[in-house]
Amino acid sequence: MRSIKRNTVDIIFYLIGCGIYSAAVVVFTDPNEISPGGVTGIALLLQHFFSLPAGIMVFIINVPLIIIGFLRFGGRFIIGTALATAIMSFSLDLAGYFLKPYYTDGILASVFGGIMMGAGLSFVLLRGATTGGADIAAKLINNRFPYISMGRIILALDLAVVTISAICYKNFESALYSVISLYISSRVLDGLLYGTDRGKLIHIITQKPKEISDSVFRELKRGVTVLSVTGGYTGEERSMLLCAMRPSEVSSFQRLVRAVDPDAFLIISDAGAILGQGFKKNE
Repeated sequence: MRSIKRNTVDIIFYLIGCGIYSAAVVVFTDPNEISPGGVTGIALLLQHFFSLPAGIMVFIINVPLIIIGFLRFGGRFIIGTALATAIMSFSLDLAGYFLKPYYTDGILASVFGGIMMGAGLSFVLLRGATTGGADIAAKLINNRFPYISMGRIILALDLAVVTISAICYKNFESALYSVISLYISSRVLDGLLYGTDRGKLIHIITQKPKEISDSVFRELKRGVTVLSVTGGYTGEERSMLLCAMRPSEVSSFQRLVRAVDPDAFLIISDAGAILGQGFKKNE
């Protein structure tokens, strides 16, 4: 019963996400010669020059990638991706019949197209799948060359499609607008996937862990984890404090630490998402 419910929710999310993404392509990006990158970008080029249905082309191009991905990785990820890809293929062609293209300024098209594409993709990714294409190709390439990150591979594939699109359209500005659209899409995607509770993760190596912990809890109401560490060079035993907080609290935190221990060693890094008490609730 739980499996049926989960699968139903998955399909609903795929339908909503693919619908939003398809609307962005049909209404904003494609009419204004802005490439969405990836397999969709290739399919739109085939549609533009050979009048081949974009949705069907997306599906045809993705079939060998999905088969190879299933043989390599298997599991729910590929099954969900295959279903999402099929829905995306259908919704792209369907949207072309019901929605009218909006010819407008490139900036407006790239901004609103990027927002909608990011929102649409997030619905699919939230359910543990992707829309295939560049994601599967990137995973296969990364599996062969693990020293190249997934992000760089996807970026390289998208930029290659954008460049080809600009050459085919004979419009250099379209490539620039495409980069804007892809950037906005990625930012919206990150925001919806990880929420707005991004934060900072701070490591403090100090000889006064108790005093700093008490000060942070008293002034900022933040908890601190104390870890025992050993200096690799000196061999001295010290304590390292671990604390997560919002970016707006970092400046106050630094002042508190410096006031207690001016010699404390701080490492401040970004945290993509922080879940738990005081931040976004675990789901």
